[in-house]
Amino acid sequence: MTSWPKCFTGDDEGKNYTLYFITIALVSMLIFPFLSREILFLIFAGAGVYIYITNSNRNVINLIVSVVLLLLISATANIYSYSLPKYIIVAAIQISTIGFTCATIVRCKTNKDSQENTTNLQSSLALLIAGASSAFIAGSWYAYWTSTVSYELIFFIAVIGAITAALFESIPSSVDRLFSMTMGSAMAMWVLAAFGYSVAPLHLLIAFFFALFLGYLAYRTNIADISAVLSATLMGVLIIVFSNILWFVLLLTFFILGGVFTKYKYNYKLGLGIAQEKGGVRTYENVFSNSTAALVLAIAYGIYPQHSNLITYAFLGTVATAAGDTLASEIGTTARQTPRMITSLKPTKTGTDGAVTSLGELAAFGGALAIGILGAAFGFVEQIVPAILITCAGGWGGTNIDSLLGATFQKKGYLSNSGVNFVATATGALISGILYLLVL
Repeated sequence: MTSWPKCFTGDDEGKNYTLYFITIALVSMLIFPFLSREILFLIFAGAGVYIYITNSNRNVINLIVSVVLLLLISATANIYSYSLPKYIIVAAIQISTIGFTCATIVRCKTNKDSQENTTNLQSSLALLIAGASSAFIAGSWYAYWTSTVSYELIFFIAVIGAITAALFESIPSSVDRLFSMTMGSAMAMWVLAAFGYSVAPLHLLIAFFFALFLGYLAYRTNIADISAVLSATLMGVLIIVFSNILWFVLLLTFFILGGVFTKYKYNYKLGLGIAQEKGGVRTYENVFSNSTAALVLAIAYGIYPQHSNLITYAFLGTVATAAGDTLASEIGTTARQTPRMITSLKPTKTGTDGAVTSLGELAAFGGALAIGILGAAFGFVEQIVPAILITCAGGWGGTNIDSLLGATFQKKGYLSNSGVNFVATATGALISGILYLLVL
């Protein structure tokens, strides 16, 4: 076989395993519509044993292991009247073979001066395009022979699966990338397929390119890294598809506010040792911890339209919490007054988890107010004044819950900062939702 640089193979011997990946992709695409899960399990398990014995590349081995595990999950789920469809597994295989191979080739060409297999934006885009295309082709082949799934759904999950895989590849982890990409993309596609919710391809493409473009702008302005771009793209596509584009724009407003005010008196905060890491650049952790509750509500909005008003107010509350908490942290820590612990009101050091200042409380209210006003301007609600007040209450309340959790559960190590953010944004949604039910 042709010798390739280490950046391509991750192998000290520089062997080219492209042929293995292409063979796995093509063979799996051809046989999946016609063979049972049990037969496929035996084939891949046998192939895995053979490859392991012959000391082949660890990427190939981890790919085979992930496929075997998915087939085992699929067979087990089938016993209990659940279903992990085979078209999802074969789509995940395509993404992790064709997509990964194309991404690695791009990395080798863009990182010519380095032997390191480092993820960059170009390689992530290559994985997205090649992975989604190959997954759609394989899924369409499966649909043609089985007539058990629509082409619209195949296209939908192929795009989501490719974005998920690219995200997993961009996140530094001790877990092998091929394993996490295959399992992660399959699980994401499985969840969406279980909803039975599909979308017109043109609508999906518009949502994808819009979300990706905005993520790219954030990347170019040093607001977000690659993992944040991909996670925001994934969030954006799902939010736009299940609700509408204005929901994503409103959520994006929070990230813009956060990015702008992170730079506010940054050197001062840096001197105190409380500045945002990496110069204020957001990562996937920031995106998911502050936006997961919003994503769940956006999906619920699409699935349960009969509860659209309640879900809308809860969504406003969770985004207001994220905005309020970010502004409280970035502006409140610059206050000249001595901060106090929210649990005891005793003076404490600036930057302490659970510390509050009057400036921070005012900033939290201002952030929540901005989201409330924008929500009303975007036409989210009909009763403008009550909606703004409910949004402010949810955002300000969720922000203070964040401080309370920081002073208690985070301080004791029960919750990480990301965990605190998630619980706080969910609480903000709950507060606004309850107030909607009580007032309106």
